[in-house]
Amino acid sequence: MDPALRAAATGMMAQQTRQEVISNNLANVNTPGFKRSRAHFEDLLYQTVQGQSVLGETDAQTAPAIQVGRGTRLAGVQRLHEQGPLEQTGRNLDIAVEGEGFFQLQKANGDTVYTRDGSFQISDQGVLVTTGGEALQPPIRVPVDSSELTISTTGVVSVRRGKDIEPSEIGRIELARFANPSGLLSLGQNLYAPTASSGQPVTGFPSDEGMGRTQQGSLEGSNVEIVQEMVEMISAMRAYEINSKAIKTADEMGQIANNITR
Repeated sequence: MDPALRAAATGMMAQQTRQEVISNNLANVNTPGFKRSRAHFEDLLYQTVQGQSVLGETDAQTAPAIQVGRGTRLAGVQRLHEQGPLEQTGRNLDIAVEGEGFFQLQKANGDTVYTRDGSFQISDQGVLVTTGGEALQPPIRVPVDSSELTISTTGVVSVRRGKDIEPSEIGRIELARFANPSGLLSLGQNLYAPTASSGQPVTGFPSDEGMGRTQQGSLEGSNVEIVQEMVEMISAMRAYEINSKAIKTADEMGQIANNITR
């Protein structure tokens, strides 16, 4: 195959992957706690047509090697953990994290996972869980006779029980943060799992050093900027178009070469 065809084909595949990442960002523009991703590419190996050469005498100018590139490939998809906007909901079980930190959850199989989506509800056992049924860790159990549930910026959960005048504390939310949150493995359903790249979680209470604070009655929105994604989409489309033009041109050059003997 003509090297020009192959190089341009890798460019088209790269832009197609880029478009897939952009489409996923736009699809999750209203997903609570969603973090946008960005495709990162790198050039492929180069063919050395001619090595370095000395022009004239030994101490004269040295001409660099002549190399021809062979295209591009996907190097990685980076997740950008920038703070999303806080959207007030007025619901007392909606909790947003302003700053660093993830809610710790326990799945049915006992695995610990993490999320920035703080839309909780009370299970039939009185435990705070996500919409998917994952229990908040450490578990917080809300008594049946409780009312006026409040959550402070430091994560303290309090309720008013029965005819009590003063609220009583029933637990405290803990957060976890990672040295490299971009290295977390996305599991879907707004859940993440730690990896060797993310490092081990460091736990602490909200508003502690390095931890964000909790905001009751709010949810963290997606950090996707629609205008930015649209600009990226246009750029990907133009790059895809020019690579397809390169393939067409290489094909036409091949036809001309084939017709020389005719």
